[in-house]
Amino acid sequence: MVIENFRLNKYIASSGLCSRRKADDFIKNGNVKVNGVVTKDFSLQISTLDKVEVNGKPIIPEVEKLYYALNKPVGFITSMDDQFDRPTVAELVKNIPARLFPVGRLDNDTSGLIIMTNDGELSQQLAHPKHKTNKTYLAVINGVISDKKLRTLKNGVDIGGFVTSPCEAEITKQTKTYSIIKITIHEGKNRQVRKMFTAIGFKVLELKRISIGNLPLGRLKEGHLRKLDKTDLELLKGNM
Repeated sequence: MVIENFRLNKYIASSGLCSRRKADDFIKNGNVKVNGVVTKDFSLQISTLDKVEVNGKPIIPEVEKLYYALNKPVGFITSMDDQFDRPTVAELVKNIPARLFPVGRLDNDTSGLIIMTNDGELSQQLAHPKHKTNKTYLAVINGVISDKKLRTLKNGVDIGGFVTSPCEAEITKQTKTYSIIKITIHEGKNRQVRKMFTAIGFKVLELKRISIGNLPLGRLKEGHLRKLDKTDLELLKGNM
C-alpha cells in the first residue's frame, strides 16, 4: 500500500499499533525515530521511503482495517498490557491475526461494549469531543430514584469541577431496594456515570455499556467478539 505525505502521528496510527492520541504520546516522550533519528515533531511528513520506529520496532501501515465488537467482562483492564499483570482485553483478542487496540475505555468494574480495531483514524474520530458520540449504559443503583432526582441527573450535575451536559435517562426497572437506569451520555470523563449518580446520592452497583453510537451490544456473550460489517460501521458512526 502506497502512503505519501502522512503526518507522523497519523502514519503511526495507521499501522494499527495504537490510536493517534497514543501516537502523540509516543512522539512526545521521544519513543519515535524516523530514519534512525529521534523526532518529537507530530506534523513531520512521512512517506513509504522513510523508516519509522516506535520503541525500536519498525512501523508498517496495515493493509486491511479490522473492526470487532467485544463484550468486556468485569475484571478486565481496557489496555493491551498492564504493569500490575492484571487481566486485559488483549487476552480476549489474542486469536485475531492482527494488532488490535481498544477504542476508548471501560473501567475495570464496568462490563459491556468495546470496539477493538487497528484503525487509528476511526478511534480518533469516535473519541473526539466534537463528534459527541453517544454511549448508552444500564446502571443498577441502590434504592429508589425519584422523578426529581432523575430530572437533576438529566439536566447535568457537578462531578467535581466539571458539570456534565444534559443526558438521556429513564427508569427501566424499580424495586424497593434498587433501580435500573438506562442512561446515554456523549462525554467520556473518568468514571463519569458512577460520579453522576454519586452526585445525586446513589451508588452504582453494576454498570454495563450497551451501545456506542447506534451500534448495540445485542446478545454478544461476555468475553466474546463479533466482527463488524459495513452496516455495523454505519451504525457506529451514526451520530458522528
